Amino acid sequence: MAFSDAIFAIIITLLVLDLRVPDVPPGRLLSGLLEQWPSYAAYLASYSYVAVVWLNHKAAFNRIQQVDRGLHWMNLFVLFSTALLPFPTAVVSDALQEHNNTDQRVAVAFYALIGALLCATWLAFYHYLAKNPDLLKDQARGGFFPVERLRALVGVVLYVLAGLVGYLVAPLIGLAIFVLLPVFYAITSAGLYHSPVTRRITHSPPPRP
Repeated sequence: MAFSDAIFAIIITLLVLDLRVPDVPPGRLLSGLLEQWPSYAAYLASYSYVAVVWLNHKAAFNRIQQVDRGLHWMNLFVLFSTALLPFPTAVVSDALQEHNNTDQRVAVAFYALIGALLCATWLAFYHYLAKNPDLLKDQARGGFFPVERLRALVGVVLYVLAGLVGYLVAPLIGLAIFVLLPVFYAITSAGLYHSPVTRRITHSPPPRP
Protein backbone atom coordinates (compact mmCIF):
# COMPACT_ATOMS: atom_id res chain seq x y z
CA MET A 1 0.00 0.00 0.00
CA ALA A 2 2.83 2.41 0.84
CA PHE A 3 4.37 1.81 -2.60
CA SER A 4 1.04 2.48 -4.34
CA ASP A 5 0.41 5.64 -2.30
CA ALA A 6 3.85 6.93 -3.24
CA ILE A 7 3.11 6.36 -6.94
CA PHE A 8 -0.17 8.27 -6.68
CA ALA A 9 1.63 11.15 -4.95
CA ILE A 10 4.23 11.31 -7.72
CA ILE A 11 1.55 11.26 -10.43
CA ILE A 12 -0.33 14.17 -8.85
CA THR A 13 2.94 16.09 -8.55
CA LEU A 14 3.67 15.55 -12.25
CA LEU A 15 0.21 16.83 -13.19
CA VAL A 16 0.82 20.23 -11.64
CA LEU A 17 4.08 20.69 -13.55
CA ASP A 18 2.06 21.47 -16.69
CA LEU A 19 0.78 24.67 -15.05
CA ARG A 20 3.26 27.38 -15.99
CA VAL A 21 3.70 31.12 -15.64
CA PRO A 22 2.58 32.56 -19.03
CA ASP A 23 5.25 34.14 -21.21
CA VAL A 24 3.57 37.50 -21.87
CA PRO A 25 4.64 41.17 -22.12
CA PRO A 26 4.33 43.41 -19.05
CA GLY A 27 0.73 44.30 -18.29
CA ARG A 28 -0.66 41.14 -19.95
CA LEU A 29 -0.36 38.74 -17.02
CA LEU A 30 -4.10 38.49 -16.37
CA SER A 31 -4.97 37.78 -19.99
CA GLY A 32 -2.10 35.30 -20.17
CA LEU A 33 -3.40 33.44 -17.13
CA LEU A 34 -6.94 33.39 -18.51
CA GLU A 35 -5.74 32.10 -21.87
CA GLN A 36 -4.31 29.07 -20.11
CA TRP A 37 -7.78 27.84 -19.09
CA PRO A 38 -7.33 24.55 -21.02
CA SER A 39 -4.43 23.71 -18.70
CA TYR A 40 -6.66 24.28 -15.67
CA ALA A 41 -9.50 22.18 -17.11
CA ALA A 42 -7.15 19.33 -18.06
CA TYR A 43 -5.51 19.47 -14.62
CA LEU A 44 -8.90 19.37 -12.90
CA ALA A 45 -10.02 16.37 -14.96
CA SER A 46 -6.84 14.40 -14.33
CA TYR A 47 -6.42 15.37 -10.67
CA SER A 48 -10.01 14.31 -9.99
CA TYR A 49 -9.43 11.06 -11.85
CA VAL A 50 -6.28 10.24 -9.86
CA ALA A 51 -8.09 11.18 -6.63
CA VAL A 52 -10.92 8.73 -7.25
CA VAL A 53 -8.46 6.04 -8.34
CA TRP A 54 -6.76 6.48 -4.97
CA LEU A 55 -10.13 6.28 -3.17
CA ASN A 56 -11.06 3.15 -5.14
CA HIS A 57 -7.67 1.67 -4.33
CA LYS A 58 -8.16 2.30 -0.61
CA ALA A 59 -11.68 0.85 -0.67
CA ALA A 60 -10.47 -2.29 -2.46
CA PHE A 61 -7.48 -2.99 -0.24
CA ASN A 62 -9.55 -2.45 2.91
CA ARG A 63 -11.38 -5.62 1.83
CA ILE A 64 -8.27 -7.64 0.97
CA GLN A 65 -6.76 -9.99 3.53
CA GLN A 66 -3.71 -11.20 1.64
CA VAL A 67 -1.97 -10.51 -1.64
CA ASP A 68 -0.61 -13.11 -4.05
CA ARG A 69 1.61 -12.74 -7.11
CA GLY A 70 -1.33 -12.38 -9.48
CA LEU A 71 -2.88 -9.56 -7.45
CA HIS A 72 0.48 -7.79 -7.32
CA TRP A 73 0.48 -7.81 -11.13
CA MET A 74 -3.10 -6.54 -11.29
CA ASN A 75 -2.15 -3.70 -8.96
CA LEU A 76 0.91 -2.86 -11.05
CA PHE A 77 -1.28 -2.67 -14.17
CA VAL A 78 -3.56 -0.17 -12.39
CA LEU A 79 -0.54 1.91 -11.34
CA PHE A 80 0.92 1.69 -14.85
CA SER A 81 -2.20 3.09 -16.50
CA THR A 82 -2.66 5.75 -13.82
CA ALA A 83 0.95 6.89 -14.27
CA LEU A 84 0.21 7.58 -17.95
CA LEU A 85 -2.31 10.33 -17.13
CA PRO A 86 0.12 13.29 -16.99
CA PHE A 87 1.05 12.67 -20.63
CA PRO A 88 -2.43 12.93 -22.23
CA THR A 89 -3.21 15.76 -19.81
CA ALA A 90 -0.31 17.78 -21.26
CA VAL A 91 -1.30 16.80 -24.82
CA VAL A 92 -4.88 18.03 -24.33
CA SER A 93 -3.73 21.24 -22.64
CA ASP A 94 -1.26 22.11 -25.42
CA ALA A 95 -3.66 21.21 -28.24
CA LEU A 96 -6.49 23.34 -26.87
CA GLN A 97 -4.19 26.33 -26.48
CA GLU A 98 -2.87 26.00 -30.04
CA HIS A 99 -6.43 26.34 -31.46
CA ASN A 100 -5.95 23.68 -34.14
CA ASN A 101 -9.22 21.77 -34.38
CA THR A 102 -7.70 18.61 -35.85
CA ASP A 103 -5.07 18.38 -33.11
CA GLN A 104 -7.69 19.09 -30.46
CA ARG A 105 -9.84 16.19 -31.68
CA VAL A 106 -6.86 13.84 -31.69
CA ALA A 107 -5.79 15.00 -28.22
CA VAL A 108 -9.24 14.42 -26.71
CA ALA A 109 -9.46 10.99 -28.34
CA PHE A 110 -6.01 10.15 -26.98
CA TYR A 111 -7.02 11.19 -23.45
CA ALA A 112 -10.15 9.06 -23.75
CA LEU A 113 -8.04 6.09 -24.82
CA ILE A 114 -5.87 6.36 -21.70
CA GLY A 115 -8.97 6.84 -19.52
CA ALA A 116 -10.58 3.73 -20.99
CA LEU A 117 -7.32 1.80 -20.50
CA LEU A 118 -7.26 2.77 -16.82
CA CYS A 119 -10.84 1.58 -16.36
CA ALA A 120 -9.94 -1.64 -18.17
CA THR A 121 -7.10 -2.33 -15.72
CA TRP A 122 -9.57 -1.82 -12.86
CA LEU A 123 -11.88 -4.29 -14.58
CA ALA A 124 -9.07 -6.86 -14.61
CA PHE A 125 -8.25 -6.04 -10.97
CA TYR A 126 -11.84 -6.54 -9.81
CA HIS A 127 -12.25 -9.67 -11.93
CA TYR A 128 -9.17 -11.23 -10.34
CA LEU A 129 -10.55 -10.59 -6.85
CA ALA A 130 -13.99 -11.88 -7.83
CA LYS A 131 -12.37 -15.12 -8.98
CA ASN A 132 -10.10 -15.40 -5.92
CA PRO A 133 -12.31 -14.80 -2.85
CA ASP A 134 -9.76 -16.55 -0.63
CA LEU A 135 -7.70 -13.32 -0.81
CA LEU A 136 -10.52 -11.32 0.77
CA LYS A 137 -11.57 -10.69 4.33
CA ASP A 138 -14.55 -12.80 5.37
CA GLN A 139 -17.01 -9.90 5.38
CA ALA A 140 -15.94 -8.86 1.89
CA ARG A 141 -16.60 -12.22 0.24
CA GLY A 142 -19.73 -12.35 -1.81
CA GLY A 143 -20.97 -9.87 -4.38
CA PHE A 144 -18.85 -6.76 -3.86
CA PHE A 145 -16.07 -7.33 -6.42
CA PRO A 146 -18.29 -9.03 -9.02
CA VAL A 147 -20.51 -5.91 -8.95
CA GLU A 148 -17.49 -3.61 -9.13
CA ARG A 149 -16.62 -5.16 -12.48
CA LEU A 150 -19.77 -3.50 -13.82
CA ARG A 151 -18.64 -0.11 -12.52
CA ALA A 152 -15.27 -0.49 -14.26
CA LEU A 153 -16.95 -1.61 -17.49
CA VAL A 154 -19.22 1.46 -17.37
CA GLY A 155 -16.06 3.57 -17.15
CA VAL A 156 -14.57 1.95 -20.24
CA VAL A 157 -17.76 2.61 -22.21
CA LEU A 158 -18.13 6.21 -21.01
CA TYR A 159 -14.53 7.16 -21.82
CA VAL A 160 -14.84 5.62 -25.28
CA LEU A 161 -18.07 7.57 -25.85
CA ALA A 162 -16.43 10.77 -24.58
CA GLY A 163 -13.55 10.23 -26.99
CA LEU A 164 -15.92 9.67 -29.91
CA VAL A 165 -17.94 12.77 -29.04
CA GLY A 166 -14.77 14.83 -28.66
CA TYR A 167 -13.35 13.57 -31.95
CA LEU A 168 -16.49 13.55 -34.11
CA VAL A 169 -18.54 16.40 -32.61
CA ALA A 170 -16.61 18.91 -30.48
CA PRO A 171 -13.40 18.56 -28.43
CA LEU A 172 -14.73 20.82 -25.66
CA ILE A 173 -17.71 18.53 -25.11
CA GLY A 174 -15.33 15.61 -24.67
CA LEU A 175 -13.26 17.65 -22.21
CA ALA A 176 -16.40 18.53 -20.23
CA ILE A 177 -17.26 14.83 -19.98
CA PHE A 178 -13.75 14.09 -18.72
CA VAL A 179 -14.24 16.65 -15.95
CA LEU A 180 -17.63 15.19 -14.98
CA LEU A 181 -16.80 11.47 -15.11
CA PRO A 182 -14.74 11.41 -11.88
CA VAL A 183 -17.83 12.65 -10.03
CA PHE A 184 -19.51 9.28 -10.65
CA TYR A 185 -16.46 7.42 -9.37
CA ALA A 186 -16.13 9.71 -6.36
CA ILE A 187 -19.75 9.06 -5.36
CA THR A 188 -19.31 5.30 -5.75
CA SER A 189 -15.71 5.02 -4.49
CA ALA A 190 -16.80 2.79 -1.58
CA GLY A 191 -18.63 0.51 -3.99
CA LEU A 192 -21.48 0.78 -6.46
CA TYR A 193 -24.14 -0.36 -4.00
CA HIS A 194 -22.65 1.54 -1.06
CA SER A 195 -23.43 4.98 -2.52
CA PRO A 196 -26.42 6.88 -1.07
CA VAL A 197 -27.83 7.52 -4.57
CA THR A 198 -27.86 3.83 -5.48
CA ARG A 199 -29.43 2.87 -2.16
CA ARG A 200 -32.22 5.41 -2.66
CA ILE A 201 -32.91 4.08 -6.14
CA THR A 202 -32.98 0.43 -5.02
CA HIS A 203 -34.55 1.21 -1.60
CA SER A 204 -32.03 -1.15 -0.06
CA PRO A 205 -29.98 -0.80 3.16
CA PRO A 206 -26.20 -0.30 2.83
CA PRO A 207 -24.28 -3.60 2.41
CA ARG A 208 -22.02 -4.71 5.21
CA PRO A 209 -18.43 -3.46 4.73
